[in-house]
Amino acid sequence: MPASPDRIRQVVDDYVRLVGTGTADEIVALYAADATVEDPVGSDVRTGHAAIREFYAGLEGLKQDTRLITARVAGGEVAFVFEIVTHAGEKTYTLAPLDAMTFDDDGLITTMRAYWGDTDMVVS
Repeated sequence: MPASPDRIRQVVDDYVRLVGTGTADEIVALYAADATVEDPVGSDVRTGHAAIREFYAGLEGLKQDTRLITARVAGGEVAFVFEIVTHAGEKTYTLAPLDAMTFDDDGLITTMRAYWGDTDMVVS
């Protein structure tokens, strides 16, 4: 039986929160062992916990704020937009990617694809 919409929404909420303030290990715990991450779409696909952990480790120690803007759950999948604001010195970097995820029956992420490009980053 596919993951319930409530479970998927909880994972999305956890993911958005952890991208802002969590550790790479906490984020990786949301993923199935053989999951894939393509962030952004068109970049190299990272497969498995070690590669995914390496990707998210780059966020640790950054001062970031995140918030979920909208999410749509259908058929064991979700597409959502969230905002991530990174504070670096006197500059602020704001990005609102559209992420698409699929889930296994246990509610773990099996694929994550993030749709965004350089022109979507706002620097102020």
